[in-house]
Amino acid sequence: MGSRASTLLREEEIEEIKKETGFSHSQITRLYSRFTSLDKGENGTLSREDFQRIPELAINPLGDRIINAFFLEGEDQVNFRGFMRMLAHFRPVEDNEKNKDPAGSEPLNSRTNKLLFAFRLYDLDRDDKISRDELLQVLRMMVGVNISDEQLGSIADRTIQEADQNGDNSISFTEFIKVLEKVDVEQKMSIRFLH
Repeated sequence: MGSRASTLLREEEIEEIKKETGFSHSQITRLYSRFTSLDKGENGTLSREDFQRIPELAINPLGDRIINAFFLEGEDQVNFRGFMRMLAHFRPVEDNEKNKDPAGSEPLNSRTNKLLFAFRLYDLDRDDKISRDELLQVLRMMVGVNISDEQLGSIADRTIQEADQNGDNSISFTEFIKVLEKVDVEQKMSIRFLH
């Protein structure tokens, strides 16, 4: 499995990834090239260390949280398909995709799935709610030492007070969606991939 030739994409794999993610054939082949250039172990998977070599993630205060999102619980490698599924969350929503798939499942780049991705960056313990401590940890990651702990605490308290509708002193996914209902998530959480 270590040789590059054995890790080449087959046409049927490309078609399956197209259906699952909405990426075009050329986008998939271009992203596969990027994937293989990151795959320092040449084993068809990426490790956390491979992701940490991406300069934009290395300097992003939430880089570790974003990297962790690529890995399933208990896994330390991600294959190309998993890589593409995660990147699909950041694919812009095209006009012809605005409506939900009649077959039932929402596309990975839907507003709800983009919000769920963002929510999980804050939900550090994966208990489906954002506590004050989790919010504080993420705020600290984002602002570093530029704001005092007292100011951060005040921001966290105010955020939870405004978002918390059921009085449990945390933010559920439903409350998270409500707070962000006027935010253009589709635009803010989209990366333009070359066609």
